[in-house]
Amino acid sequence: MIALQALFHAIAQAKDRETLRSHIRTEMSEYFSATRGGLFFFAQISLVNSKLQKALQIALSPQHNPVARYLLEHHAPVHEALVVEPKTWRLICPRADHWHVMAGPIVSNGQLVGVVGFTRQQGMPAFDSQNLTDLSALCLHISTWVAMVRLQQPLLQTKRLTPREMQIASLVAQGQTNAEISAELWITENSVKQALKRMFRKLEVSSRTQMVAKLSTVSK
Repeated sequence: MIALQALFHAIAQAKDRETLRSHIRTEMSEYFSATRGGLFFFAQISLVNSKLQKALQIALSPQHNPVARYLLEHHAPVHEALVVEPKTWRLICPRADHWHVMAGPIVSNGQLVGVVGFTRQQGMPAFDSQNLTDLSALCLHISTWVAMVRLQQPLLQTKRLTPREMQIASLVAQGQTNAEISAELWITENSVKQALKRMFRKLEVSSRTQMVAKLSTVSK
């Protein structure tokens, strides 16, 4: 059996998101005796094809999925039995390999930016309170890893943004507020707000999280 401390170490040593995902698909899924496991960042919805976008938006919709709604409202791990009756869950998610679902939050700057989730197939026992406690600890380490990676990896330059706008984007990626950015760059807070609006339009995003994610993947 894999130890929880070993999972903490694996998260800390991950070099990139794909390595982290690999740990979740293998070691962490084994730890929770899960059929499947995965890590998903909301900002990536805009980076996939339109058909998959629609499917993901439905699956992660708080209106459609009570597990997603709980994560959004509480920023705490949850399994389906905590928020919905079994018969209702079968109507929401009839897949046999998603008979039981457990999900935990990835949080950055006070916002839910992603989800780590595990499933068990029909015939397997449901996730329990100890599973939720362990997932809570893992989500804390994953959220910390996300914050550290954003600080360590500079954003890619893009011709869409001016040098000043790239300065603002870099400070946003470090978690600074509009007030903090205005103080550091010696400009008004309103100037920061207006700059962010222009940057969102140029990059075709609607949030700070999406902007940072896109600037981590766009070409020069």
